[in-house]
Amino acid sequence: NYLFPLTYVELGEQFDLGHILNWGSLPETFVLDDNDKRDYLRTYVNTYLKEEIQLEQIVRNIAPFRSFLEIAAQCSGQIINYSKIAQDINSDPVSVKSYFGILEDTLIGNLLPSFHYSIRKRQRKNPKFYLFDIGVKRALERILTIEAHPRTHEFGILFEHFIINELFRLNSYYKRDWKFSYLRTKDDVEIDVIIERPGLPLALIEIKSSDKIDESMTASFKKIAHDFPDKDAFLLSLDNDAKVINGIRCLHWKDGFKELGIPGMI
Repeated sequence: NYLFPLTYVELGEQFDLGHILNWGSLPETFVLDDNDKRDYLRTYVNTYLKEEIQLEQIVRNIAPFRSFLEIAAQCSGQIINYSKIAQDINSDPVSVKSYFGILEDTLIGNLLPSFHYSIRKRQRKNPKFYLFDIGVKRALERILTIEAHPRTHEFGILFEHFIINELFRLNSYYKRDWKFSYLRTKDDVEIDVIIERPGLPLALIEIKSSDKIDESMTASFKKIAHDFPDKDAFLLSLDNDAKVINGIRCLHWKDGFKELGIPGMI
């Protein structure tokens, strides 16, 4: 099995969401002070470029790939626009698509495809991409000196990133054979994660970083979830009060993971 950055399950009582959203969960970041964490994460990125990419000669021309990495970090969690990224790095969409394949092959990130019951149609829409560790993402973005604060847009983006990375990791560790995707409608209504679970209904998941969930936060989710007759709908957040709103189970994310079928230890 591939060893991922530490999960919340492995960290147990040492788990600190603030640490994860600022520094990621590579083991070394838990024993270093802040300055050394920054140096370590920057070195990690450079080592990846030098040892994994240059020495293995995976990419012939390293310059556009180096530029691509920074943009991939900035776009992590968004739907990939191959043409726009190609334009930004003076390359072409085919090369950019191959670069994302390299990141996935070298276990630096995961592609999240667009959902459709037809696999053929699913492959027509561009996927999202998630870097494997938030600390590495922030190092590539050059924002390690800027703290992510609760109730900010940046915090919400990082919290979603954290939840999706945990799902990828724990699915692998527990050998659940789950398939993950996202859905965005033509009206730009989105389901953050759809999980196809063998023998169980689809799990539709909305992710909110709020510590107080109310009905207004479920309105668009309710509309789109209605189109799935056989499903379990979850809103995972930082709100400790479990509730059901519009048929959606609103749970603290840890409780939501348990309901999805992820036990408390590996």
